[in-house]
Amino acid sequence: MNTNAKIYPNVQLGDGSVVGDFSIVGLPPRGREPGELKTEIGAGAVLRSHTVIYAGNVIGDNFQTGHGVMIREENEIGRDVSIGTGSVVEHHVKIGNHVRIHSQAFVPEYSILEDGCWIGPNVVVTNALHPLCPKAKECLKGATIRRGAKVGANATLLPDIEIGTDALVGAGSVVVKDVPARAVVTGNPAQIVKTIDALRCPYALCEKPYSNE
Repeated sequence: MNTNAKIYPNVQLGDGSVVGDFSIVGLPPRGREPGELKTEIGAGAVLRSHTVIYAGNVIGDNFQTGHGVMIREENEIGRDVSIGTGSVVEHHVKIGNHVRIHSQAFVPEYSILEDGCWIGPNVVVTNALHPLCPKAKECLKGATIRRGAKVGANATLLPDIEIGTDALVGAGSVVVKDVPARAVVTGNPAQIVKTIDALRCPYALCEKPYSNE
């Protein structure tokens, strides 16, 4: 184990896991004692330098982080998940298998990311309908991003919306309402412009980029 990393009590790291310099694993959240919440990380994890993972997370095999990733407490994260450099995942988030979160993304508490979805760099998911409202914390709810959906770079998703199965959110879009399955949306506010079945590869490498889904 790397001597420059700090591993708190009651952390279970799977076989072959690597913890980078100055990483912290099992950090207790406020109001909890060290080791009070069990932290489980599956086999083959690669936690790159300065990763911080709070206590109470359950994470599957082959998990990877970039540098400087922060993951808050009590999340459920599946296998083969990758979270890029500088990204933040808040607490009580559910992430399925084979999910890719790119660099500098923000995923707030009570968000759901289903299997195989893809989150581009600098994506911001929000969860407070009315920030600073006295009741704001009673109705926090992040987006639900369904299986295979893709959210392009710099997109912003408003609270409590659903991105449908295999849908595509264009780069820089501001999504203010639900997106149907297999729809392509762009703009501010995001509007449906086509379906993914209508997309064509501009380099003629394949007929349809998502024909195998």
